[in-house]
Amino acid sequence: MIAIALGGALGAIARYWLTELSSTMFGAEFPYGTLIVNVLGSLCLGFAFVLLSERALVGPLWRSAVIVGFLGAFTTFSTFSLQAFDLIQQERFLAGGGYIVGSVVASLVAVGAGMILAKQI
Repeated sequence: MIAIALGGALGAIARYWLTELSSTMFGAEFPYGTLIVNVLGSLCLGFAFVLLSERALVGPLWRSAVIVGFLGAFTTFSTFSLQAFDLIQQERFLAGGGYIVGSVVASLVAVGAGMILAKQI
């Protein structure tokens, strides 16, 4: 539990930092930070899953700390859902639909890419 909590704290801090950086770089008119975090988190999850589960490079404690703790706190699907709902509620249907489809498709591609990358090592 401590390993998951520590991983989660680091993941939450990393998510906050990256979201703030994205807002500074790209503006806050669109939830770029959450989109970037979700896609990057999916890439990292695919990569970590292969390396830490299939290849068992580390013990279960580290797998839990990284996959459940860090990546669980880093990825922000609940925030994604709230922001998508907000865009739709504002009647920004094209932006909301693009955000939903873009997030889901890019995250699925990123998970696969992470797994492929990890299998190359």
